[in-house]
Amino acid sequence: MPHNNPPPSGYHYPLWHGWRLLLKDLALPEAHVLRRAQLPSDLFSRESASLSTAQYFQLWTALEAESDAAGAPEPLPIRIARAMSADWFEPALFAALCSADLNAALARIARYKRLVAPMALQLDISPQGTRLGLSWLDQSQRPPAVLVAFDLVFFVQLARMATRANITPAAVVCPAPQPALAPYEAFFACAVSEGPQPSLTFTPEDAQRPFLTVNHGMWQFFEPTLRKRLHDLDRQSSTAERVRSALLEALPAGDLSMEAVCRKLGVSTRTLQRRLREEGSSFQATLNGVRTQLAHHYLENSALSGAEISFLLGFEDPNSFVRAFQAWTGKTPQAMRKRSSSPAQLWAFAPKQKAPGET
Repeated sequence: MPHNNPPPSGYHYPLWHGWRLLLKDLALPEAHVLRRAQLPSDLFSRESASLSTAQYFQLWTALEAESDAAGAPEPLPIRIARAMSADWFEPALFAALCSADLNAALARIARYKRLVAPMALQLDISPQGTRLGLSWLDQSQRPPAVLVAFDLVFFVQLARMATRANITPAAVVCPAPQPALAPYEAFFACAVSEGPQPSLTFTPEDAQRPFLTVNHGMWQFFEPTLRKRLHDLDRQSSTAERVRSALLEALPAGDLSMEAVCRKLGVSTRTLQRRLREEGSSFQATLNGVRTQLAHHYLENSALSGAEISFLLGFEDPNSFVRAFQAWTGKTPQAMRKRSSSPAQLWAFAPKQKAPGET
C-alpha cells in the first residue's frame, strides 16, 4: 500500500487543463458552471490556476447541477466515463494508461493522486483479487456524492479503455446509495453495496489483464517530474501532518502505535517525539485530533452505528469510543447526533449495560 503524506494545510491543487475540453464534450457552458461554483469566470484560461479542497468540491457540485439542468439522460459520472479520452492528458489518466496492467496503473495513481486532488487511495493486491479504497485527505469536508461516484466509475472505465475488454468489478461499495442506482449497476454490470468506504474490487484475472496502451518509454520520460513534485510537496508537510496521514492510513488496520507510525515514516520514536514537540504537538494529541475529526464527520454525515464508528477509529469496543469522545468534546456521541438521528439510531452509542451477574 503506497504511503500518502497529506498536502500541507491550505494546499491548493493545480487546476486540470482538460476542464474546457471536458465541458465541450459534455456540451456544458463553462461560464454557467463557474458561476454556479462561485469561481472566477476566467479560471479555465489562467496560466497557473489552482483550487482549494472546498473549491474543488464546489466545482464538481456545480458541474452536476448544470448537467441536470440541461436534462442529461444519464448521471454525470457515467456521461464523463463515456467521453473519457487520452486527449484530455490528465496526469492520473496518462500515468495509468502507460502501465502494464491494472495493478500497476492503480499503484501509480495511488502514489501521485494527491498532487492533483484531495484524495488518497488504499490499494490491497492479493491472490484473491485487487481492492481499491478511496478516502479524502481533509476529513472535515464531505465530498459531493457525484465526485465519489465519478471516481468509482473512472477506475472501471480506465480498465476497459486500456484493455478494450468489458471489465466487470467483482464488488462495488459506496457510502450511500446514489439517487438513481440502476444506471450505475448497469454501467458496472454488478450490484452496488452500501458501506463506510467507497471501494472497488477486481478479480486477479482482470487486475493482471495486459494493457494495450502500455508505454514504458513515455512513462520513464514522464515520471521524474511527478516524483520531483511529490518530493517538493512532502518537504512542505509538517511532522504532525505526516503523522496524521500515517494514522489515517493505519486506522482501518488498527495498528496505531507510535512504533508503527515511525516505521512508516522511517524515523526513530525519539526523533518523532522531538519534532512533534518542536511543533507544539505530541503523538497522542495528533492521534486524538484525527479521531475527533473523523468522529464528528461520521456522526454528522453518516448513519453508521456506534460499533462501526468505533471500529473505523481503531477502538477495541464501542464503550471505549464513547468514553474517549466525552473526554475530547465534553459531549456524548448521542448528543452530537441527536438533531440528525432518530431515537432508534441513538441506542447504538450508549455504553453497553452488563447483565445481572456479568463481570
